[in-house]
Amino acid sequence: MNMIRKKAQTRRDFLTNAVGGAALIGLQGVGVTNHTSPWRPDDSQADKKLKIVITGGHPGDPEYGCGGTAALYADAGHEVVFLYLNRGEGGIDGKSGKEAATIRTAEALNACKMLKARAIFASQIDGQSVVDASHYDEFYRILESEQPDIIFNQWPIDNHRDHRAISTLVYDAWLRLGKSSSSKHPDLYYYEVSDGEDTFMFSPAYYVDITSVESRKRAACYAHASQSPDMFYSLQEQVSKFRGTERGCKHAEAFIRHVISHSDLLPPSR
Repeated sequence: MNMIRKKAQTRRDFLTNAVGGAALIGLQGVGVTNHTSPWRPDDSQADKKLKIVITGGHPGDPEYGCGGTAALYADAGHEVVFLYLNRGEGGIDGKSGKEAATIRTAEALNACKMLKARAIFASQIDGQSVVDASHYDEFYRILESEQPDIIFNQWPIDNHRDHRAISTLVYDAWLRLGKSSSSKHPDLYYYEVSDGEDTFMFSPAYYVDITSVESRKRAACYAHASQSPDMFYSLQEQVSKFRGTERGCKHAEAFIRHVISHSDLLPPSR
């Protein structure tokens, strides 16, 4: 915990002192703390049902990074979709890719049920991610079909190549959605997955208090029983507690919002 606190503080200090750094890369990061957002942009949309797509490199990534926020959206009657890059084919020692995919797909479906989310699986293979024209097109077609109001994406500065791949594929699709006359341009947020070795240089400005749903997030993460949840969730819990300290609550998830995103549709911090 102390090591995570020290690293987070170092990143925050660095970016705070880097004048205009966040603006230069097109992200809103430093300078907004303890943000409490409206649930919807204005009263005229008070009855609108939102579509939220949370993307992740593997089964488990959306649950660990956004599980609490997803639960809050779903509990408020909004539609939540988890879009996984692959089915976790490479994630279980001693199992073939097909066997691992079967196990991890079932785990993901169980986790989604707990969070009241719907699962979509893209066509890629765990550990063999490809970023090329055809896969850019695939992700655009998926997101254009879903018509989300909000996309949560993995942070692009990450040690796992599958995380970096889906971040790039989703970002390209999001840019294309903004240019399409037949599609809405959703808000774009980035989230962190902190298992001790993944997300780096992440200095959030937006926080969601997940204290009331942390137990459901935990259950959804533990649904991925093949992925050592005793070890990895304890690390993620340290992060949620640290982000909660930053926000002023017990547990929080934290985000960076793309500067082009104009509305603020995060769940209100309670």
